[in-house]
Formats: sequence, structure tokens, C-alpha cells
Amino acid sequence: MQAVVLDANALLMPFRFRLNLEAEIRRLLGDHEIYVPSPVIGELKGLLKSNRTAKSALQLANRFRVLEVPGAADDAVLDTAEQLRGVVVTNDAALLRRLKDLGMPRIFLRSRSHLALEGL
Repeated sequence: MQAVVLDANALLMPFRFRLNLEAEIRRLLGDHEIYVPSPVIGELKGLLKSNRTAKSALQLANRFRVLEVPGAADDAVLDTAEQLRGVVVTNDAALLRRLKDLGMPRIFLRSRSHLALEGL
């Protein structure tokens, strides 16, 4: 079963782009298990006052397995994905570049309508 690690950006996607995140991941990977590093939860909590979809994203995050890990959100996502040999879902350009430079598989939004997979 493929491990999938979500960042805050990925958790906001369904609400910004009307995207069924789980269905899209299933379409790309088949059987999978979704993980959210704890710093990502902290990042979403920090967005609650400035981003109206952050509350919905937090509720979505709590449906998945939250892993307690140290560090900043992006570093925690990278470390978790590396440990689990997982695929990262993000639309954050800087994080996507880091993942590509490290040769790690990544899933991102394409054409504002569906997810695409690279590096697997």
C-alpha cells in the first residue's frame, strides 16, 4: 500500500478547486494510506483567521493519520515522505522543486481540475 503525505496546500485544494482529493489520489495510485505530519495541522490552525477554508481543511486532515513529527511543516512533510517512502501531495512550487531535486515522487494540481503524478 502506497503511503501518501499531504501538506497544508493539498488539504486546501478540495475547497479552492472543488476537487475530490481522495478520489484523485486513488485514480493515480490505487490502494494508499494518507498521512498528515503534525506541523501541517499547526500551519492550518495558523491560517484559521486569514483563510476561510482552513477550518474545512483541518476537518479533512483529521480524517487521516496524523503523525507527530518535529520541525517546520515543509521539512516535516519531506522527512515523513522519506521515512515512509511515500508520495507527497502539494501544489506549493518551492516544495515541488525540493521534491524534484531530491528525486522524490510528487502529486500536484494540473489545469485546476485534476491531480498529476511525477517521479514514481
